[in-house]
Amino acid sequence: MTEGRGAFLRVGLLVLGGIGLVIGLVWFFGGATLSGGTLFETYFRESVQGMDVSAPVKYRGVTVGRVTELGLVVAEYGSHTTPEEIDRQTYRLVFVRFVVDPKRIGLVAEQVSDTAAAVRLGLRARLAAQGITGLTYLELDFADPKEYPALAVPWTPRDTYIPSMPSTLQQVQDAAQQFLAKLNRLDIDALAASLTGLVADLRTDLDSGDVHLTLARTADLLRTLNDSVQAADLPGLTADLRRTSDALRAVAQDRDLHRVLANAAVASDHLAAASARLEPLIAALQATAGRVDNGTADLQLGLLPILRDAQAAAANLRDTTEELRRYPPQFLLAEPPPKAREPAK
Repeated sequence: MTEGRGAFLRVGLLVLGGIGLVIGLVWFFGGATLSGGTLFETYFRESVQGMDVSAPVKYRGVTVGRVTELGLVVAEYGSHTTPEEIDRQTYRLVFVRFVVDPKRIGLVAEQVSDTAAAVRLGLRARLAAQGITGLTYLELDFADPKEYPALAVPWTPRDTYIPSMPSTLQQVQDAAQQFLAKLNRLDIDALAASLTGLVADLRTDLDSGDVHLTLARTADLLRTLNDSVQAADLPGLTADLRRTSDALRAVAQDRDLHRVLANAAVASDHLAAASARLEPLIAALQATAGRVDNGTADLQLGLLPILRDAQAAAANLRDTTEELRRYPPQFLLAEPPPKAREPAK
């Protein structure tokens, strides 16, 4: 009997030690080892299922505090309000109080103490699930303050207030609910009837409408194009083009053509050389023509007096001949002819 009692005692002590060890682990990993910190509180519209007291408070994955209290706002702050105020949505929230050790947070102590400035910068609290266990913890992070504005509450919070923002799961649920609400507003029956009518109209149009005529004309056009292609004898035309291309290639590669082109190049070189020699020849001809013009001018100046004297001599000879024709005895008598009487006036 004594040995049996000793065995039961040892088993009892082992069980109590195991329970104590589990409690210690929970106490340690739950954040109870925090020596002290600053108390905060926040409010959620969504359910806090899975969160208990001593749940960790994390900042970007780092444990910085623990949850100290959970409750309903209407029970905490609704005792001194009127029934009309209690019906407001703000009194249907859930409050969560938690403690944060400033030494463990990624912000300096001055920023933690100035919570209002941090809230203006976007400091928010949200619920997050821990792995596949379903346990929920509180997460602190910075978000866009315009997208997640701070909720104004009509009471004075007991501890420093940090606004909250919806969790990722809640955002997905809200989006799904909005989609379902929009889907419920759709008239599915009317939409189905419209689709049925549209299909019927399309079938009728395909059978005897404009679409049917268009398809028939398209088929006729394709047949006409096929006949035209076959009548054009494209293989023969391709063969002719190939032969023409071969002939042009042979002409381009002919040696006689190459010699002609080479001779033409030589002739162009000779022509260029001749044109180069032609320029001084033209200048010499121009100089010679100038000298001829000068000589002609000098000859004209020398012949002009002689021609003038010859002209005077010819005039004198003409006068003498005229006198001899009129008065031949003049050479013999050497007297002037009698003067003719002037008629009486």
